[in-house]
Amino acid sequence: MGFIRPRAIAVKPLDDYKIIVTFNNGENRIFDVKPYFDFKLFKELEGTELFQGVRVAGLSVEWPNGVDICPDELYLDSIPIN
Repeated sequence: MGFIRPRAIAVKPLDDYKIIVTFNNGENRIFDVKPYFDFKLFKELEGTELFQGVRVAGLSVEWPNGVDICPDELYLDSIPIN
């Protein structure tokens, strides 16, 4: 059995298209969504209230338009804040 990365248990949208994600290991990390705006589905989040609708879904986070981020990517590409 391999290493299992932490999973999202809470999420809060921030200004400038970043989110704070709380993981099940107690870590709080910041994830920058802006680089993903190059992709059409993520681009829909820019300049809209959709971005504020981010929520935990299963092992990761998603937005009301169905866009989500891979749980491993969410953890590995985020920056610890605590």
